Amino acid sequence: MSEHAVIRRNHVHVTGAGERTLLLAHGFGCDQNMWRFVLPALAERYRVVTFDYVGSGNSELAAFDPARYGELDGYAADVLEICEALDLRDVAFVGHSVSAMIGLIASLQAPERFAELLMVCPSPDFQERPPEYHGGFHHEDLVELLDLMDKNYIGWANYLAPLVMGGQADEALVGELSGSFCSTDPIVAKTFARATFFSDCRHLLPRAEHPTLILQNRMDPLVPVAVGEYMHAAMPDSTLRVLGAEGHCPHMTHSNLVTAAVHEYLEGMVA
Repeated sequence: MSEHAVIRRNHVHVTGAGERTLLLAHGFGCDQNMWRFVLPALAERYRVVTFDYVGSGNSELAAFDPARYGELDGYAADVLEICEALDLRDVAFVGHSVSAMIGLIASLQAPERFAELLMVCPSPDFQERPPEYHGGFHHEDLVELLDLMDKNYIGWANYLAPLVMGGQADEALVGELSGSFCSTDPIVAKTFARATFFSDCRHLLPRAEHPTLILQNRMDPLVPVAVGEYMHAAMPDSTLRVLGAEGHCPHMTHSNLVTAAVHEYLEGMVA
């Protein structure tokens, strides 16, 4: 696929003109617009690349392939094709939620493209695996959540959005996320949801080859703090930072905390 075709397919945008390049990857049910609260501050110091996964936002829906995007590897392929199209190397990859694991997969497949991984509210596995791992959800609950997508798609979006944003989030942000869920093609949404909530990437954590920042919220209804602690213990060169924030989208609700953490971490890596 040509450079222009990839850029068009994934609705890629490049802002800023810093020496370092940041690649921002959105989570399930979202798009690159969700980074708008942190983008101005990041673009002051870095070259920043944003994009939409195929099927999300303003990407080309016609390019969606249920087989490819039924696994996280398909989304990692999007990331690597964007890196190739823009000839990106030594990138600081910033991934929200499931994109943290997508970035890890991509970094293991093409380590020369990456320098650091910055994970915002990551989870290698959303399911409970007692006694050694507590991902936050029982398998039956996740199956029921996906069944609700088939029975009442609008109801599913209106249920999940406030849960993801957190109890203290502005109603406008909750409405925006619910609208983002609803605007996503139901087939695309369910395919991405299955890949997100039923993937188990714990075995990849010890294989991480790049320094990694794990940003965890002190209260996250989707990802308990114990998950961040588990990841930190499993990843060889990781830093865990727990933010004084609630919800699963601190880059939207507490953007100043996220940008400060990113600046501090990357400046420390340079030093």
